[in-house]
Amino acid sequence: MSTLTSKIEQNNSCNAVSNKIITIEHRTQRSSKLVFDQRYLRSNALKLAKQGYYSQAIAFFNQLIYSNFTNAIDFHNRGLIYFQIGENQKAFCDYNTALKLNPKLVAAYNNRANYYVVCGNLTAALADYDQAIDLNPTYVRAWINRGITLRDLGQYEEAIENFEIALLFGQLEAYIWAEYGRTYHLWGDCNCAIAAYNRAFTLLSCINSKKEVFNYRLHLQLESWSNELSYRNLI
Repeated sequence: MSTLTSKIEQNNSCNAVSNKIITIEHRTQRSSKLVFDQRYLRSNALKLAKQGYYSQAIAFFNQLIYSNFTNAIDFHNRGLIYFQIGENQKAFCDYNTALKLNPKLVAAYNNRANYYVVCGNLTAALADYDQAIDLNPTYVRAWINRGITLRDLGQYEEAIENFEIALLFGQLEAYIWAEYGRTYHLWGDCNCAIAAYNRAFTLLSCINSKKEVFNYRLHLQLESWSNELSYRNLI
C-alpha cells in the first residue's frame, strides 16, 4: 500500500512538473509572439511614416503604446510624426513622456528642442540641444540645430563654431555646408557664403539628390539662397 501511495505521489509530482513546463512554454510562445508583433508593427509604422501615410503610422504606434506603455522609443517616434503633421502639442507631450521613461534618449532632447524653436522659445531649445550633446557629443543633428538656433539669435560666430564641429564627424556634410554658408550670408560675408554654397552644391552633385527628398529640398533651398545673394550683389 505504501508503495502504491509512493507511485501516486511520484506521478502527481511528475504531472505538476510537466504542467509547469507546459505553462512556461506557453508563456514563452506568447512572449515571442508579442515581441514579433511589436517588431512587425514598429517596422510597418516607420515605413508608412516615410511614405507619408502619417495617420496609419500613428495608428500602429498607438497599438504599440497600448501593448507596452513603457517603450520610450515608440512615444518618441509617434511624437516625430505628430510634429511632421503640425500636431505640435501632441508631439511635445510624447517627447516629454519618452524622456520620463528614458532620460538619456538623445534624439528626444533634440526633437523637443525643435518644438521649442517652432514656439519661439530659443533659450529652452538651446538647453535641450546642450543636453543632447552632453549625452552624445557626436550627435551631429544637435550640433547643426544648435548652430541654426544661435544664428537665429544673431550669434553668428558661435553658430559657425557649431557647424565646424559638426563637420568633424563626416555626416550630413552638404547640409552643414549649406547652413554654414547661410550663416556667413546673413553675417554679411558674401565671399565665404558663396564658397560654402558651392561646396554644398558639389557634395550634392555626387549623389542623386532628386531621389532623396531631403537632398532635393536642400538643393532647392541652396538655389534660393544663392539667387538671393546674387541679387543682393547686383544691387
